[in-house]
Amino acid sequence: MNQESLLIVFVALTGVAVLLQAVILLALFVSLRKGLKTTQEQVESILPAVRESREFINRIGPKIETVATDLAEISQGLRAQGKELEVVTMEVLERVRRQSGRIDKMFTNMMDTAERASNIVGDVVTAPLRQLAAVAAAVKAAAGVLISRNVPGERDPRETHAAADKEMFV
Repeated sequence: MNQESLLIVFVALTGVAVLLQAVILLALFVSLRKGLKTTQEQVESILPAVRESREFINRIGPKIETVATDLAEISQGLRAQGKELEVVTMEVLERVRRQSGRIDKMFTNMMDTAERASNIVGDVVTAPLRQLAAVAAAVKAAAGVLISRNVPGERDPRETHAAADKEMFV
């Protein structure tokens, strides 16, 4: 084999390799074109939905912002009312505490007065009764002495006063 024939073989092999590369590139081009076409068809079928959603968002966006603003105002109002309610509740509780203290003092004073009145009534009723019992004991003792003196020569060994009479005598 000489150099010319080797050169022809190498040129032929290089030509076949270039031709093979061209076929592969052509196949890649065709498959990419088909893929691009199907992708474009799918995008075109989705495009109306995207446009409608964009229009929907454009229409609803200001309303959502208004609702968000209103919700923020409502929450601020509720916070302010909550604070006012807390202040009012604390004032009411303080007033209730003060009034319950006053009522407690009133009932305590009333019960003390009732106790003093019952003590006074008890003293007013029992003092004359004690005096009356003492007078009755004195009359009984005097009558006992007078009766015992009528019998001559007899002495009564009993006492003239009972032990209970000593406490009742005024």
